[in-house]
Amino acid sequence: MDHSTRSAAETQDTINEEGRQAPHAPRDPVERRSFCYVLFDVQAEATVRPTGQPSQEIYLDNGRLAENVRWTSGVEDEAILQLLGTCEGFRQLVHSMGVTVESADPSVRSVTFLLQHWGKQSRYETGTTLRVNCPADGAETIIELGSVAWSQDDDIPGKMAFESEQPGDLAKVTVALYLNDGYSVPEPQMDSPVSFESETYLAMIVRSQLRSDHTGRLRAAIQRAQSGEAVTVAYIGGSITQGAGAKPIHTECYAHLSYQDFVTRFGQATAQDEEPSIRFIKAGVGGTPSELGMIRYDRDVRRDGEVLPDIVVVEYAVNDADDETEGECYESLCRKILSAPNRPAVILLFSVFMNDWNLQDRLLPIAERYGLPAVSIKDAVVPQFGRARDQGGVISKRQFFYDIYHPTNDGHRIMADCLGELFRLEAAKMTNEEDSYRQNTDALLHGNRSSSAFELPNPVYGAAFESVRLLDRKDHFAGAEIDPGDFTAVDADLHFVELDDQPLGTPQLPHNWMHVPTAEGDHRPFRLKIRSRNLLLIFKDSGSPEFGRAEVYVDGRLHKVADPHLNNWTHCNTVILFQEQAAAEHEIEIRMASGDEQLTFTVLGFGYTE
Repeated sequence: MDHSTRSAAETQDTINEEGRQAPHAPRDPVERRSFCYVLFDVQAEATVRPTGQPSQEIYLDNGRLAENVRWTSGVEDEAILQLLGTCEGFRQLVHSMGVTVESADPSVRSVTFLLQHWGKQSRYETGTTLRVNCPADGAETIIELGSVAWSQDDDIPGKMAFESEQPGDLAKVTVALYLNDGYSVPEPQMDSPVSFESETYLAMIVRSQLRSDHTGRLRAAIQRAQSGEAVTVAYIGGSITQGAGAKPIHTECYAHLSYQDFVTRFGQATAQDEEPSIRFIKAGVGGTPSELGMIRYDRDVRRDGEVLPDIVVVEYAVNDADDETEGECYESLCRKILSAPNRPAVILLFSVFMNDWNLQDRLLPIAERYGLPAVSIKDAVVPQFGRARDQGGVISKRQFFYDIYHPTNDGHRIMADCLGELFRLEAAKMTNEEDSYRQNTDALLHGNRSSSAFELPNPVYGAAFESVRLLDRKDHFAGAEIDPGDFTAVDADLHFVELDDQPLGTPQLPHNWMHVPTAEGDHRPFRLKIRSRNLLLIFKDSGSPEFGRAEVYVDGRLHKVADPHLNNWTHCNTVILFQEQAAAEHEIEIRMASGDEQLTFTVLGFGYTE
């Protein structure tokens, strides 16, 4: 990296007679302030946004700024980290910011750096938004905070972003915080590159294998791929499966890398004009648990019945803290996949957060009950975090994590390699006499391949949602009666996710019902009459002040006040309205809460079981 520095105010350099940039008169050296990194040599990719320029956004709220500083720079001083939680503390601590952008594409001359504070009165509108044009040549741009006209309504640091002209632009970015006099932190110690071919790396990958496949289904799919038959490999999960942290998101995410590895190991070469025999499906949606995953599986993975995947990787170990059933939704999803007539293999993948947390202890009993393979990223990487390279260390947290939740490109590669180790081990078990897919009897998942009916073991947590289906404007349920009332519009400002190998986002649940404010005193609720055992509501979260709360009534009784601002960003939120043993008639009514009648609310859809 070029460590030369320029001020944000220095927008023009002198051009010498040879047409090259000539430096300004050099000043005497100034003692460098104590500093820490928020980001260090992180890949940023400009992604299309509903409004504004393509950008890479990095959110700083909910303690994420302090956690990024803690893990990127090793800062442990809680007093300093606490100051980063508010705008007042941020300005008390930070003298200036250093922003470095380095693009490998010479046509990208500059990138706009954005720093936005959330406001007290209106989260996204009344706080300070700072934009600084930064050269993309690796020179550091210094932003002195004392020269900024800050808003009196600033509440907390909200987000940073790197805005570019074209979607897909890539750059390596670093953001440093230079501290005011009286504050100091240890000098950050950066790490050497990961040695992906070392024995310690391979030993780390081996640790990820918690359980092998006891059903034979994975080996059956491998054998079909080796024979040139059509095989579909699918991935469903949260933002990590979507590819968050990977740059470019559609090619460097663990799912695509794992798929490519599977093709390399087991695929048959095809002519250039032929469709590949191994198909890739990726269906990760950020910020959502298996409670939504089980509802959207038929649409996002099975593509409304057009696809029967042969291998499905399920990745919800860091998303299912929001699963109201604490395991039953996850198990219902696994049973839903396993029940398909083509006998697909299910792989449970346990990713991990920067604080070493996941839910694999809750989910591993499901793997044991059904004989499913389980791969733990936590078991692979956590034991070696903090170790020196000569003492078994392979990768540091700052190298593995893009932020406190998502992996970097190196982290995504490790996840793919852990899945690849499972593929290798299962392929090594196959012989001509043993585990042939034509002779596979599904020892744990009873039945024979010639019959579409077979029996699953008794559930660990439950299977109430195994047959859950989606109900929205597109997929109606014949037994449902819907009166949309004032919910007559269709919301197009939705959660966009990159499906499959596509670099651009696809809107989630576009066939929705959006409340349209009407004249005072004339408000008509959304009404649904349905006969079902279970019902879940999917509604839109939003940070927009135009959205308000809605009251949800079940059979005339107030069940929940749905607040789209609990998470304050545009994504899908799922809640259970009722869960019963037998199907019965129910009436659902959704109306804007008192005081919010002139605001809006979006019903994205429902999940139901007959």
